[in-house]
Amino acid sequence: MAFFVALATLAEKLSQEGSRLKKRAAIAEAIASLHAAAPESSDAGRFALYLAGQPFAENDARKLNAGGALLSRAVLTVAGADNAQLTAAYRRHGDLGAAAHDLLVAPHGKAPSTATLTLDDVADAFAAMAVARTTAARSSLVEGLLTRATAVEAKYLLKLMLGDMRIGVKQSLIEEAIAVASGTEVAAVRHGVMLEADLVCAVGRAFAGTLAAARMTLFHPLGFMLASPVETPEAAVERFTEAPAKEKPAKVAKPKKARKKRVGEDFVDLAPVQEVVARDAPEEGLAEDAQIEALASGELSAGSSGVLAFLEDKYDGMRAQVHCGDPSQPGRVAIYSRNREDITQSFPELAEAFAQVEEPMILDGEILGWDFGKSQALPFAVMGQRIGRKVVSDEVRRQIPAVFMAFDLLFVGDELLLPLPLTRRRMLLEEVVARWSEHARSALAADSTRKADQAGLFSETAPVAEQKTRWMLSPSQPVTDAAAIDQAYRDARARANEGVMLKRADSAYLPGRRGLAWVKLKRELATLDVVITGAEFGHGKRAGLLSDYTFAVRGQAGQLLNVGKAYSGLTDAEILEMTAWLKAHTLEDRGYFRTVEPQIVLEVAFNNIMRSSRHASGFALRFPRILHIRRDKPVSEIDTLEQVEAVYQTQPDRPDESLEE
Repeated sequence: MAFFVALATLAEKLSQEGSRLKKRAAIAEAIASLHAAAPESSDAGRFALYLAGQPFAENDARKLNAGGALLSRAVLTVAGADNAQLTAAYRRHGDLGAAAHDLLVAPHGKAPSTATLTLDDVADAFAAMAVARTTAARSSLVEGLLTRATAVEAKYLLKLMLGDMRIGVKQSLIEEAIAVASGTEVAAVRHGVMLEADLVCAVGRAFAGTLAAARMTLFHPLGFMLASPVETPEAAVERFTEAPAKEKPAKVAKPKKARKKRVGEDFVDLAPVQEVVARDAPEEGLAEDAQIEALASGELSAGSSGVLAFLEDKYDGMRAQVHCGDPSQPGRVAIYSRNREDITQSFPELAEAFAQVEEPMILDGEILGWDFGKSQALPFAVMGQRIGRKVVSDEVRRQIPAVFMAFDLLFVGDELLLPLPLTRRRMLLEEVVARWSEHARSALAADSTRKADQAGLFSETAPVAEQKTRWMLSPSQPVTDAAAIDQAYRDARARANEGVMLKRADSAYLPGRRGLAWVKLKRELATLDVVITGAEFGHGKRAGLLSDYTFAVRGQAGQLLNVGKAYSGLTDAEILEMTAWLKAHTLEDRGYFRTVEPQIVLEVAFNNIMRSSRHASGFALRFPRILHIRRDKPVSEIDTLEQVEAVYQTQPDRPDESLEE
């Protein structure tokens, strides 16, 4: 029987430890001890799961359904505190768990001194919360846990329920610790976790020596491979330029040995795979682009510049992963966002379309708002209106139709494709698109689907005029030089897309990695000079620091009109300096937000500008970033609303007036 206090005590220790190796050793020791004490139980696995900040395994669709408001009310009830005390404690730490700890150890705190909670008790409470029908029932369960918890246990129970332990420990470190504790290769542990998405199961398999028996299951998100930014076509070419050809060594084992799997290494073997590509290349005609097929088979080599990469448009949509076609769960579809949230219900037309696919697969791509008349993506300012909706009306479906633009295939049939080179994955993607994309159709609105179904939509003579193809294939082409990349970028912007992506032709798919194999060319618009009008306290390590800044431009009558908020770009020293100044120049303190004297000018960059009713200016900067504090510029010289409008009008991807907010 394992007690939760052991986990909380270790988490507290880890939060104060800077050495990654010492953290790993401490976690490994705890997991090994729990397994030795009860080898048949799931204590060691559950310990690893909870330390990773996961109430349930990734492949488990259950949710606690307990947000910050519910947990805050439970803390106030159990601690006997008021809102002012909780707010003060939260501002000290920027963390609800740490705030609760302070309240429970205060002079009138009510935390018990003896730890009695077991990991099984926590698991039972979590299971009950997931099926509780009312907020009151969930609140009661949370209060029951906190009432029995010591102060340090309450701190980490709350962190766990919020899914953010904030102890400097990522899942990758826990996977390494499992490998150390069980004497297993970390590559095997990571592979097992990726396939089954269950740390509890992975711990059991690691100690039992059955990690090789793990099999891929659908309906849990894999990590997304990420791209690194470049600012010029020349920089992109430099990234992808191959070294001059050398004589092939007689033995190839040495480079492979240099990539030997070890603790901290990704499971994917990054050894060259061009021989595999040539051997496994499909028959002629399978690839839509003959150049891609030729490149894969070795008939097309890099140009004189040595570039060996594929180029695609960079769409301004929502990165997503589609899981579908599981024969054991016919019609089930799951769509996951980049932060691994299940967003299926936000895009019902995509779920309806991919439900027609009858082959197991995982697709990587971008969800786009789509103009079927012009055959191009809608601006993100339009598409953004759909993000986060739990209920999507027929009106929204008609006004902002969604499609899935696929650009990679991660799994198909019973084969995980991540270690294969991009050339091979691309051809397999084209294969499945050819087989299934015409089946992946749905109506513009649910009501038309119901009416058509009553008329025999899904019979052999069904009318299909209302149906739209929802699965598209992102065009891809080999590139050879900077001039071609520059022209492709201009063409992409003319199509109202963000820029271009470049991907090494031989690149494996590395989940969760931002490396040099994929790059994105996305030039920034002109910057704006703005003035800070408000500030908020940060979270985590920035708790107690004013690090989030609301800023404004000047209107026609000279008034300041807010146009956005930024929290990135300044150094720690600059944030400390800004905090002291802003506190001393506060006009109105609302607790969480301060209105400040408009004297500090910032230069900010941004991705684009959208019309928005959230700000008095009528505009909002998307992804603003602070470039400099303009100490040399007086407030009288900040940019104007007219300049914001001018930049907005230069954007090729601005929405039609009829579709604006």
